[in-house]
Amino acid sequence: MSGPSLEEVLRRRRVLVCVGAGGVGKTTLAAAAAMQAAALGRSALVCTIDPARRLANALGLTWLGNTPTEVKPEVLARAGITLKAPLQAMMLDLKASWDDLIQRQAPPAQRERILQNRFYQTLSTVLAGSQEYIALERLGQLRERSDAELIVLDTPPTAHALDFLDAPSRILDFLDNEAARWLLDPALRAGRLSLRLARWGGGVAAKTIGRIIGGDTLEELAAFLGAVSGMNENFRERARAVRSLLSSSETGFLLVAGASPERREEALRFHAVLGDRGLQRDGVVVNRVQEEPPASADAETEGLSDPLRGALVRTLGEARALAERDRLSIRLLREGTAPVPLIAVPRFSSEIHDLPALWRAGSYLLGEAAIL
Repeated sequence: MSGPSLEEVLRRRRVLVCVGAGGVGKTTLAAAAAMQAAALGRSALVCTIDPARRLANALGLTWLGNTPTEVKPEVLARAGITLKAPLQAMMLDLKASWDDLIQRQAPPAQRERILQNRFYQTLSTVLAGSQEYIALERLGQLRERSDAELIVLDTPPTAHALDFLDAPSRILDFLDNEAARWLLDPALRAGRLSLRLARWGGGVAAKTIGRIIGGDTLEELAAFLGAVSGMNENFRERARAVRSLLSSSETGFLLVAGASPERREEALRFHAVLGDRGLQRDGVVVNRVQEEPPASADAETEGLSDPLRGALVRTLGEARALAERDRLSIRLLREGTAPVPLIAVPRFSSEIHDLPALWRAGSYLLGEAAIL
């Protein structure tokens, strides 16, 4: 027995999280799902992680920022699209979102010290897990503040499901790392946030770490941990709230997959992890599926001279082989993810770069169009 259709999901969920490996078209399909929700009459907001301008262009916008921007009805109308409810989009700005979190959570006396700290500036831009943590934190904010009836979250590209689901916990564990605090304790207890190695009494651990990452970095790390030491419970409280949101009945997950054997296996592992975590799996979308060339294509090559005819025959053979491979992947994915609904979206002849193309992709999500 199959679960609810994606149309039903878009009609009743409050949050839809699009997950999957990088490079499978997750960002585009997140936007397409939000557009279809608005077409069904539910105001929708898509929050994307992808910094590429092509999504903004596809939505008829000149740019996407860290706050929601409405896709104007007149822009949609020029593309022949009418939505029954507003559609908004935004792009997560990692640094700005971290800074906003510090402004809201840090005691006034500590804010500037944290914002100017060089270790914090690394944490808020490139440290592994920081993007995943702030994406979920931003989701919690949007859930509390946005009046959109559906929020669609595009997630950072990950090779493994646990990279996304566990990265926020790793960030929190780092901020409250007992080993780091023990190592930095002499400076923290003395109220001196300078970590010149000489002041550590020549400790072997301190000298070793100092040689690896540098005394100045240790100094910045100590200053950062000292400044945020009173905020850890606030961070953890927010993380608990977001985890509760992810597992609630108002939140579902849409798994986007590719049809190649490697992408198929990644998707099956991701699907299993979501199930093990007790998260609601609303659908699997297999993107960029190769369609079978029509039988008439062979007849159209008749009468052509070589080498053109030979090249076209080889191309048709390759397309049919890919279509057969993708049919097998879809069958295996359907068997491995049942009873979760599975939807196939074809490989388009060009990148999705405008509103009509985005609408076309969305039509496959709701079954208005189907792969033959």
